Amino acid sequence: MKLQQLRYIVAMVRHDLNVSQTADALFTSQPGVSKQIRQLEDEIGVEIFQRSGKQITQVTPAGERIIEIADSVLQQIEDIRTVGREHANPNVGELRIATTHTQARYVLPPIIEKFREQYPHVVLHMHQGTPGQIAEMAASGLVDFAIATEGMSLFADLVMLPCYHWHRAVLVPEGHPLQKIDALDGLTLEALSTYPLITYVFGFTGQSKLDDAFRRSGLKPNVVLTASDADVIKTYVRLGLGVGIVAELSVAESAGEGLVALDADRLFSHSTTHIAFRKAAKLRGFMYDFIELFAPHLNAEMVDEATALGSATARDKYFSNVKLRTL
Repeated sequence: MKLQQLRYIVAMVRHDLNVSQTADALFTSQPGVSKQIRQLEDEIGVEIFQRSGKQITQVTPAGERIIEIADSVLQQIEDIRTVGREHANPNVGELRIATTHTQARYVLPPIIEKFREQYPHVVLHMHQGTPGQIAEMAASGLVDFAIATEGMSLFADLVMLPCYHWHRAVLVPEGHPLQKIDALDGLTLEALSTYPLITYVFGFTGQSKLDDAFRRSGLKPNVVLTASDADVIKTYVRLGLGVGIVAELSVAESAGEGLVALDADRLFSHSTTHIAFRKAAKLRGFMYDFIELFAPHLNAEMVDEATALGSATARDKYFSNVKLRTL
């Protein structure tokens, strides 16, 4: 029995029994994944997966228990490595972060700069993706931390800690009619709904809050283009394709670039960015320090107390009286 085989069967479940996606995530070939799983099944004498022809269709009852144990074994092995690294040299190691473009481009640079000053011998690996992809990378142990606004609550084995609130801004080309409306009477959802909108792909940066606001007002937004990158949205607003709705923290550099940012705080409720990691993860000292740099209220004691709580509901209650900063 090989650790590689255990990783393959756990990854298969995380990728909905899709051999192609599993192979891509593990940087190997489909035949290699299938072969290793078959060899493991032959060794233990039971089928882990049911098949229809060559296609894996579901996990067997025995397979469910085996995969649960395999996941635990892999985590314990990683914990052993972590303890060894921590005691050998607490200031040397790797920190793997998965996040969205907005976080990587507009929020993390000063945090990374400070962290590098404190831990020059810790190698940082930054991965970007959709919130769902980010959460999956954290849940599968491919990264240490996932940082995003949406998409992570679907993964029950992640601890999500609230970091900060943020608001939206409306971007228009200079001289746009909405600029005059905003100056005279204030921007409204009704006025916005009459223009083509350019905003984030659903699941990115709290787009559901945007949809909810229009829905509650009985309006339907005319979204003509979506993107995962705020800079891409700005480009198409400049081309006159529509009005942009982006995270307010991404518009600071838009001044003087032919765009005007209009305040949309009262139109849309704020969103909250979280940092997430596996419940069973053993955090190293520099990982606690990174969390506190990113969210100053999250000291090591608070992180441990929140992690020890049994459910997301309990953690929400725990943080209910904590005042988060707004970016």
